[in-house]
Amino acid sequence: MSNIRRQIEVLKEDQNAKKWCFSLRDDVFKLFISQGNIPTLNKVFGDGSLFSPLLFGKFFDPSDAFPLWDFESEILLCNLRSSGQTSVDWCKTDQDYVLKGELPGIGKNNVQVYAENQKVVEICGQWNQQMREGKNKDWRSGNWWEYGYVRRLELPEDADWKKVEAYLTNDTILEVRIPKKPLDGDSNQGSDHVSSKNSDEV
Repeated sequence: MSNIRRQIEVLKEDQNAKKWCFSLRDDVFKLFISQGNIPTLNKVFGDGSLFSPLLFGKFFDPSDAFPLWDFESEILLCNLRSSGQTSVDWCKTDQDYVLKGELPGIGKNNVQVYAENQKVVEICGQWNQQMREGKNKDWRSGNWWEYGYVRRLELPEDADWKKVEAYLTNDTILEVRIPKKPLDGDSNQGSDHVSSKNSDEV
């Protein structure tokens, strides 16, 4: 079975100043998980999910930017890896920063990636399409965890935020590549990645 890898657009014009204005706290999350549809919520927020508030060992609101590349994945995810409960990985090379993660089975086709003005890369999507407040309200500006998921990550200082690329493999595995800015006087600006064929076969 061949893998279908396609590039997805990285957006840079998200102007919603009120998004993520509701913080997900530990007590709110525990209450939400205890009342919800457990199989669905475990896919989205459970152990090892890129979008879990507990991914990094203690509770951390995924709508707050996390300095992912300051940590080695082997160290930060060691407990989850030893139990085989994670499908998230990240690394840095001489050319770029790379994040790979499995998307939740629910809503994986509507994932969006944003690169925000030199500071943050954001991955989000909806797992619950129903909005009580009506269609005109942005799901991200209320209790967003009832409708969607997010992971916001701080961009390293040497990241070239305007050249962030994102790919989906088999509509399941998301890969985000963030090129490093070339060093002053570095004539090797060729951070050429092997370009994949963009296949939108259904």
